[in-house]
Amino acid sequence: MTHYDLVVVGTGSGNTIVTKQFADRKVAIVERGIFGGTCLNVGCIPTKMFVHTADLAAVPSHSSRLGVDEQLVGVRWPDIRDRIFGRIDPISAGGAEYREHHPNNVNVTLYHGTGRFTAERELTVTANHGGSTEVLTADQFVLAAGSRPIVPFIPGLEETGFHTSDTIMRLPELPRRLGIIGSGFVAAEFAHVFSSLGVEVTLIARSDRMLRHEDSEIAKRYTELAAEKYTVKLLHETVHVWRRNDAIILKTLSPAGADEIAVDEVLVAVGRTPNSDLLDVGVTGVEVEKDGRVVVDEFQQTAVEGIYALGDVCSPYQLKHVANHEARVVQHNLLHPDDRIKSDHRYVPHAVFGSPQVASVGLTEEEAIDQGISYAVGREAYADIAYGWAMEDTTGFAKLLADPDTGLLLGAHIIGPQASTVIQPIIQAMSFGLDAHTMARGQYWIHPAMPELIENALLNIKLKN
Repeated sequence: MTHYDLVVVGTGSGNTIVTKQFADRKVAIVERGIFGGTCLNVGCIPTKMFVHTADLAAVPSHSSRLGVDEQLVGVRWPDIRDRIFGRIDPISAGGAEYREHHPNNVNVTLYHGTGRFTAERELTVTANHGGSTEVLTADQFVLAAGSRPIVPFIPGLEETGFHTSDTIMRLPELPRRLGIIGSGFVAAEFAHVFSSLGVEVTLIARSDRMLRHEDSEIAKRYTELAAEKYTVKLLHETVHVWRRNDAIILKTLSPAGADEIAVDEVLVAVGRTPNSDLLDVGVTGVEVEKDGRVVVDEFQQTAVEGIYALGDVCSPYQLKHVANHEARVVQHNLLHPDDRIKSDHRYVPHAVFGSPQVASVGLTEEEAIDQGISYAVGREAYADIAYGWAMEDTTGFAKLLADPDTGLLLGAHIIGPQASTVIQPIIQAMSFGLDAHTMARGQYWIHPAMPELIENALLNIKLKN
């Protein structure tokens, strides 16, 4: 049994907490998977590198509208894959090496293994290789263990074999046909990637639209556009999976009846679940929600004093920028227990890097209606701004919601080129209390540039004053 001042479980955003400010403390870091966490290894970073490649591969499909006749001559999947992981894998290995051997980390011990609580402040770590165990006790813990893909029970799925976002990016070769079970942001992004690289994609959605958590206008538009690029099966539930000769057969049920879909690989992308169960957090007295999320207060502390949590293991957002924010809060509160700060989750933005991009912050129109909040809407289409003409974009738009009395922004939803970038001024305005009129008229907007989409949408909001 080894005692520490602080034990951090997880090496994603949790790893960023332990800086030189903790040099006077004995620290342990525990990681059951690949050093660096989800974002670096199987999430945000590699997927967006794939997405950028897919965006380039998709250009010939629409360049003729601009008078440029292009052709996609070929896709070298091994080169695409190896360029991405040839950069990412060394970063992960380098991070582990730094923690284990750098002189700045003499007070830090890195454990490669799975930690399970066996008492309130006692974590038993089983090594990844060899199965040896070590018991760690600590005055303080930070739970930053992240989440993992949900794998629903579908008869035959386990026996047949499947991929999740953890494995699909390292395929040895591109399949001819890919079946994707799911319709959220992970499914949307991978459908874009593989369809752009020439794979026949069939996306199977239980709901009546893709991205169903987005504003309904955005989700409807995205679903329509996706269906023009690959096969989208709405209101289909996968009920059985098996192999037939060289193919994988997915049996689905829909209002139209039963269907069989033949593919070469299957990607399961139906969501993620917190890793709190793997930690046995209940042993400590830490509370969890029904969906497995660790319960924390505004200081990111659990019900047990001295045990903090951050990121996917406790957050409903499951976003790296949220985990990074919470890590900064936890770090401050560990260093300054008498002057703690609170997390700010008022205006959490997100983006879907599909085709087209989607970005959102704040209330959707449906949420405003459900909560009885008065709102005014301002819209602008990419087709109505000069740079939209340059791109020949006829499908993208911005939709802004504002308080009709004060003009303060309540939400923003964008679908179209570079939506994840174009939305940033709205996030800033909401965070610092800038009203729509002041935002629109109180600054210059570069002409002709894409942010004019936001300027015009702001001006189109009909306020009472």
